[in-house]
Amino acid sequence: MAFTLSEIMAARRQQQQQQQRSGAARGAVEVDEYSSNPTQAFTFYNINQGRFQPPHVHMVDPLPHDAPKPPGYTRFVCISDTHSRTDAIHMPYGDVFIHAGDFTELGLPSEVKKFNDWLGTLPYDIKIVIAGNHELTFDQEFMADLIKQDFYYFPSASKLKPENYENVQSLLTNCIYLQDSEVTVRGFHIYGSPWQPWYYGWGFNLPRGQALLDKWNQIPDNTDILVTHCPPLGFLDWVPRKMQRVGCVELLNTVQRRVQPKLHVFGHIHEGYGMMTDGTSTYINASACTVNFQPMNAPIVFDLPNPRST
Repeated sequence: MAFTLSEIMAARRQQQQQQQRSGAARGAVEVDEYSSNPTQAFTFYNINQGRFQPPHVHMVDPLPHDAPKPPGYTRFVCISDTHSRTDAIHMPYGDVFIHAGDFTELGLPSEVKKFNDWLGTLPYDIKIVIAGNHELTFDQEFMADLIKQDFYYFPSASKLKPENYENVQSLLTNCIYLQDSEVTVRGFHIYGSPWQPWYYGWGFNLPRGQALLDKWNQIPDNTDILVTHCPPLGFLDWVPRKMQRVGCVELLNTVQRRVQPKLHVFGHIHEGYGMMTDGTSTYINASACTVNFQPMNAPIVFDLPNPRST
């Protein structure tokens, strides 16, 4: 993809300005000029800023499940996109369980109950869950619009009565559910959010740009572990069959320029399963299901040193 000299110079000036601002504090994030085209944004910033290139940005090998946990550390077990297919998944040892959304097919109450029952069998001290675009009933505005439509795109969900799903979150009794909210466990500040760029008319969709940035602006600066359903641009967000990057530019800028969490867990893009780092944060796409919705990918474990305050 070709860029004009003026575009290249503008990007370099923008980078210099951002570096100057970051000298005083973690800078405020604004809507990126390439927000609406993540593939172009990736190409542009990679060519002109080396933003996604080694040595700082590289893949990371997942920790073996039988690796001993160092003293004074907490082990996080990360998974996402199980889509009601948990029966065949072997869950490894750990302390804190994190599920980054899409634990059902459509968010039907029966699916949520089944998932909650499975959570109840897991031995982890803490279990943290967020919703994804498949948890339709967790997005109340989406459901309000869905049941008004003459053509039902999701027939089994659209036929639900409001009283059957208005309190669907209350069915998750065996975990801590986060939706644009935070919790502190073992001294770690953990924030969870289900939103993603518009994706084929599913739940928790928002337009790229300001609408999503407004959600990311709610993430506290002191977040140690960020859990979102969608990936940030450039990190485990490549969709080979479309030859496209689909991550959120505003999420990337929020993570790298302001929040800088130790760990960012997500899913959504099944093809992106794996781990990467940019030298500051570790990124985990924990999608259990493959692109063909087969639960073939193992949970990813990650150890973090306990905060001194604990």
